[in-house]
Amino acid sequence: FIQMLQSAKKRDVLQLLRRAPEEACPFLVEAAVAAQSVASLAALSDFLDFSKGPKSLLEKFLYAAAFSPRPSGELLHLVLDKLGGKQLPPELWETGMLAVGSLVGKLCQQELCELQVVKHGVETILRGLRGAKEESEVLIYLLALGNAKLPEAIPILLDHAEEGPSAITTAAISALRRFPAQHSSSKVKGAMRRIFHEKRKNYEKTSRLAAAQILLENDPLPMDVINILLATNEMETEMATFLVLKVQNSLHGDHHHPARKIRKVVLGDPRINNYNFFSKLGISSSFSAPLTATQDLLSTFGLDLLFLEGGFLRKSVSDFVLLSHGQRFPVVQVITEAQGLESMMGESVLEGEEESELTAGMSAVVLDVQLRPILFFQGYTDLMAKVLLSSGEPMSVVKGNLLLMDHHQVIPLQSGLQVTVRLQGALGLDISADLALSIWEQELKSSITTRGSLTMDFQAELDSPFLQATLRSQTEVETSIHFDTMLRFSDSPVLMCLQLREEQISYR
Repeated sequence: FIQMLQSAKKRDVLQLLRRAPEEACPFLVEAAVAAQSVASLAALSDFLDFSKGPKSLLEKFLYAAAFSPRPSGELLHLVLDKLGGKQLPPELWETGMLAVGSLVGKLCQQELCELQVVKHGVETILRGLRGAKEESEVLIYLLALGNAKLPEAIPILLDHAEEGPSAITTAAISALRRFPAQHSSSKVKGAMRRIFHEKRKNYEKTSRLAAAQILLENDPLPMDVINILLATNEMETEMATFLVLKVQNSLHGDHHHPARKIRKVVLGDPRINNYNFFSKLGISSSFSAPLTATQDLLSTFGLDLLFLEGGFLRKSVSDFVLLSHGQRFPVVQVITEAQGLESMMGESVLEGEEESELTAGMSAVVLDVQLRPILFFQGYTDLMAKVLLSSGEPMSVVKGNLLLMDHHQVIPLQSGLQVTVRLQGALGLDISADLALSIWEQELKSSITTRGSLTMDFQAELDSPFLQATLRSQTEVETSIHFDTMLRFSDSPVLMCLQLREEQISYR
């Protein structure tokens, strides 16, 4: 379908979009973005109306642009044009800014940073960040900078990480974690040390843990690892347990982890390498395990669970990573967070920490693109309203078809003949979340479902006046993974059940 659109005229693409039935329209928009021809982008420009169009379709267009593997300057221009000077619903504006960040980052990877439209995209984000008044706006601009991964934005992110309130600090650090290891300079590490060891002020526990992870993941120094571990002696049980397990995993885990090479130095310190130190009593955990392993590819699943002292789940992070020939590619990372549960259950907030409003939300990074964060509820009143008015339907985080690669090459042979090679890969993705609270049963259930289907199509064709030959290969993989939690808070301590269900991988 993409091949057909790439050779179609503007009026034909536009007619196709306008006449398509409602349920087929999202697929056509995704295909038109993936085609990226002058005609298809011009047709999209005429077809999409950001002042009155259906919100779901416009969001589909923005995500299709954000996931484009090799975007053009024209695609970024189209996105900026559609967002510019309009009063948009918050969801569309947030998705749009994250898409601009992703497009800027990918164009810079193609060494197209000097294009005028790319400079305009960067300025749009930075100007918006400087003028942002609401905390929610600042968060989105920081996450957009994380998608762009521009080295010149690092000082801005560091400033927000050290000086901002807890939500801003966490967003800035998570944006910094997205940068390649070579950008973790001594300045970045110095700021992360100050945050983790609370040299300037008190920081929220998830901010401190995120700072520690930057120090552990980017060419870690033995002294940093030792100091992080020694600091756990002063921490409350759950945070200490989580950090000790995190460091243990990095030291003993797979040989790809950068901390593994300093294992001997760290474990040579008798203050650390003893039974008393590693026998933490909390229930928080951090682990990583292989899903599939072949000669060329290792696919891993990781799960981090940080609990509160009273037994509530404060934060969970599940991620899927591909490792191949020394390269690390994050496929999907889903984060769920809950704050303010201590006050709801009558527990006291730890000294030095801000008292947070009762909030639960979720964010996801898919194929290295940060998606718009989703808020389940904010405040007790909002929670009660959503419990009473709940439709029972799962909340969609992202759903759609993404073109991963579209490679076309003509190879001349020594015989004088030519072979035409085409490789296309597409991913169908559906991530949804469900949250159900029963006041009568005093139970909280949550479920995150990640479903994906990958299709690869390879064709090599030799065409000459006297000989024709074609080699074609098609591969399809389908799988889904469910992460369920059930919390029963009628008793003390709180009872919790966690379940990870992986359906059989279908491979054709």
